[in-house]
Amino acid sequence: MIIPAIDLIGGRVVRLLKGDYGQKTEYSWTPQERYDLYVAEGARQLHLVDLDGAKDPSKRQLKVIGSLIRNTPVPVQVGGGIRSESDVADLLAAGASRVVIGSLAVREPDLVGAWMAKYGPEHIVLALDVNVRDGKRLIAVSGWQQDSGVTIEEIIRRYQDRGLRHVLCTDISRDGTLRGSNVDLYRDLSREYPDIAFQASGGIGSLADVEALKGTGVSGVILGRSLLEGKLTVKEAVACWQKE
Repeated sequence: MIIPAIDLIGGRVVRLLKGDYGQKTEYSWTPQERYDLYVAEGARQLHLVDLDGAKDPSKRQLKVIGSLIRNTPVPVQVGGGIRSESDVADLLAAGASRVVIGSLAVREPDLVGAWMAKYGPEHIVLALDVNVRDGKRLIAVSGWQQDSGVTIEEIIRRYQDRGLRHVLCTDISRDGTLRGSNVDLYRDLSREYPDIAFQASGGIGSLADVEALKGTGVSGVILGRSLLEGKLTVKEAVACWQKE
């Protein structure tokens, strides 16, 4: 599945390079305009990152998020600074199909595991962002500023008995670069954990990059900057992904 994504700051569509708020590009379209276009071109799942909420949960853009979800006829998964159960409950109440949880899932696996049990694993996505060093896939937290010292495999195993279903995995070195994704990473993870639906994120800059992920076992491909900058369209990506 092709999953178009937008990031929001102050209700506006932006992109950060490798998660750096100091390297921000702001676009002229409204969030609704982008989602309308993506749905018209064939998207059946969308992704939203609340960067204001990621910085400060008290500034979560719930009003904007709720409006987008109400006016968009396909499911929207939402992430950005999920730190409490009320964050999860608020987003699900606003209509989010899934809540995407990052750093907290690494730091507090028992807590997040309890939420998974309460709200259902289908409604929780673990966002696991990795730095690949010396063959180890180490998870970074706190907006990629800290190395957790834990591998992605260790985290996945911790959640398997909680019914873990969805993992959004980003290779940090590829994010926002348009230089292609880490195909080997996704192939290895999908082979090792066939019951988990992996979403590949970071680096997609062309249809060739989408094509390269076919056969890896990933269930979804997140597209962000490449769509905003016209490198490809959702229609083209969907056709590529579906073509045998």
